[in-house]
Amino acid sequence: MTVLISALAFLLLLSFLVLIHELGHFFAARSVGVVVEEFGFGLPPRIRTLFKKSGTIFSLNWIPFGGFVRLQGENAASERERRTKGSFAHATIPARVMILTAGVFMNLLFSMIVFTIGFSLWHWIPTYISVDEMKEASTRGEITLAPGVYVASVQAGGSAAAVKVPAPSTLLSVDGTAVYVPTDVVDLQKGKKIVTYTLRLNEGGEERKMVVPVREGKTGIEIAFSPHVTSPTRPLSQAFMLSLREVKVTTVQTIIGISHLFKSLAWQGRVPEGITGIVGIAQLTHSSVQEGWLSYLRLMAVLSLSLAILNILPFPSLDGGRLIFVLIEAIAHRPAPRRFELITNTVGFLILILLIVLVTFNDIWKLF
Repeated sequence: MTVLISALAFLLLLSFLVLIHELGHFFAARSVGVVVEEFGFGLPPRIRTLFKKSGTIFSLNWIPFGGFVRLQGENAASERERRTKGSFAHATIPARVMILTAGVFMNLLFSMIVFTIGFSLWHWIPTYISVDEMKEASTRGEITLAPGVYVASVQAGGSAAAVKVPAPSTLLSVDGTAVYVPTDVVDLQKGKKIVTYTLRLNEGGEERKMVVPVREGKTGIEIAFSPHVTSPTRPLSQAFMLSLREVKVTTVQTIIGISHLFKSLAWQGRVPEGITGIVGIAQLTHSSVQEGWLSYLRLMAVLSLSLAILNILPFPSLDGGRLIFVLIEAIAHRPAPRRFELITNTVGFLILILLIVLVTFNDIWKLF
């Protein structure tokens, strides 16, 4: 039953994000007089026509995934047919730019609204790349970062075992200096023969100070990074600024991830760690469903933002790639050859399909 719910949640998640993207194109096109020939729920082949309104066919399609918008003239072969009144190519340059970016805008708007509400009402913690960033955010009052390093075990025969350091427990400070990451402990023990640990027992939360001998910078404990982060209820203004920061962080990390993907495929012939596809997203959806609807909603916001970033990249067949051709026309005062545009977009689409297949295969491979 849980698997079925997760599968439906996965399908709903991706379909919703694609649909709001296509709604952006739909409303933008209608607002500037471009004829929308079809708005499809799901992907072809078509099951049936639901209804027709203002010249647009609203259809239900067999593949239950997202949807699509077909604008007048998009599939026209001749330049004359492509530029008839009401077609996409007949619209002004600013109008076409608006249509192409409207889907990205809708995905971005959705994610920012969800992030703003989440950071304000639901105590969501922003994304931080390093512990130093978390410390700075704690200083600014964005979050509360409690010191503490998890003591997983105590090695037999070590000095910590001799004085009976409890495990598991949380190491709060070394010689009165708060520790946040394992390297803090290592740095504070360098050159010392004895240190004082402040520990919090996992059972009951009792704090205890213990004097521990140091041998060659070590005491014989196995420690792990285990930050305890909380966040306050924030005003909407601060939550909105944090949502802008989340957009910036996600954009940078997405671009870095894409560059790593291409470099790794070019030089090593493999998909790098941290890159995930449809199967990986399905796993994330299953995990978020297990954690609760707020986790699921945050995943939707993150993926909506990722979808916006990917679509605006200047790659053929994506919105950003099509935008490049519009900008070329604006600069050169004439459109690029139709044949060249079609070939470029087709090649770009095939490359995207190949990348999706490679990443998906890598996801499946990791499962086994």
